[in-house]
Amino acid sequence: MKNIIITGGAGFIGSHVVRLFVNKYPEYNIINLDKLTYAGNLANLKDIEDKPNYTFVKGDICDFELIRRLMREHSVDGIIHLAAESHVDRSIKDPFTFAQTNVMGTLTLLQAAKEYWESLPEKYEGKRFYHISTDEVYGALQLTNPEGIESPFTTKASSSEHHHAYGEDFFLETTKYTPHSPYSASKAGSDHFVRAFHDTYGMPTIVTNCSNNYGPYQFPEKLIPLFINNIRHRKPLPVYGEGLNVRDWLYVEDHARAIDVIFHKGKIADTYNIGGFNEWKNIDIIRVVIKTVDRLLGRPEGADDDLITYVTDRMGHDMRYAIDSRKLQRELGWEPSLQFEEGIEKTVRWYLDNQEWMDNVTSGDYQKYYQDMYNR
Repeated sequence: MKNIIITGGAGFIGSHVVRLFVNKYPEYNIINLDKLTYAGNLANLKDIEDKPNYTFVKGDICDFELIRRLMREHSVDGIIHLAAESHVDRSIKDPFTFAQTNVMGTLTLLQAAKEYWESLPEKYEGKRFYHISTDEVYGALQLTNPEGIESPFTTKASSSEHHHAYGEDFFLETTKYTPHSPYSASKAGSDHFVRAFHDTYGMPTIVTNCSNNYGPYQFPEKLIPLFINNIRHRKPLPVYGEGLNVRDWLYVEDHARAIDVIFHKGKIADTYNIGGFNEWKNIDIIRVVIKTVDRLLGRPEGADDDLITYVTDRMGHDMRYAIDSRKLQRELGWEPSLQFEEGIEKTVRWYLDNQEWMDNVTSGDYQKYYQDMYNR
């Protein structure tokens, strides 16, 4: 699998995957296909944009003729499919866009890949369609211990202790799908199409379901970069409900490493859960971020605690997600490389050190620059 399309490669997770593959596999040809919506930013990839094994294509995964042409022109062996609308709040306001991109876009890629690969003498041999999904398709878990561990933002608890802090049930690869938001419903639909193409046509597919990612280059509508930026500018930190919703957090570069391992060594037609063994209540995450930003900016501890502002909870807000990724550890040897304390320190430092990137994203200037470049 030497010629690989990575969809959504200008986005948050996608840019980390593209960078990893371009740098680690100079013998591969990596085609980054991205529509450059608000969440796609080619500034995320400036360090590799001139590499000889990297090609960027501005395009929509729903454009069937474009995908068919790319498959032929680049003799594509593998697709790593990350492109998706992913913000739950946006999905509540505009479910049509999420169904179009996440379901029909995935179906477009599948059908184009099927047509091209079935036209080859070797058919599906040596080919792979890898679909990246989310833990949100599984619905929600019970929050049986809302207190969790003692003061998680001041102790050095292990990842496993964090992971077992809030309940005893976890999402397994066999957990029943019960999506609760238009976003998770659209991702569930796309997952079903991927599996159906294996079962019907024999396409070599793999699906992974991952927990919340954090790290550099994340669009600042998401909790951690939004709050880092708001603390820096002393703006309110809006917390849904009482901030008791629990999420499992994974550093984005660890997710990229997992994708690399699974793409190359994962079992065809299988599913792998990817998680950080790292559950945190939203309010505790926010306190960690405040404490870290204040320290790095030289502000007194607690100086920005007053920015926390409780707001009306989101519709259909799932209480708890927690991934059991022991199958991935056991079968393919992957595990998270960073403790959360180390990961959040690296993340906060990155956003504070790259304020120009943040300013360009929050102002929208990044969009105008690259849209003009590709519309000329």
